[in-house]
Amino acid sequence: MDEQLRIILIIIVSVSIFGLLVFVFVKNVIRNRIQSLVEEEEKEKKLK
Repeated sequence: MDEQLRIILIIIVSVSIFGLLVFVFVKNVIRNRIQSLVEEEEKEKKLK
């Protein structure tokens, strides 16, 4: 029983760490895209 519990805990921790890394990566990508869109929009307003 202890071996099963240890394996389950390892799986839960591993999935949690992987999910956190994916979340941080996606957040940074989305933030960079939004920032580039905002800068592009500001350039267009200055040209008008």
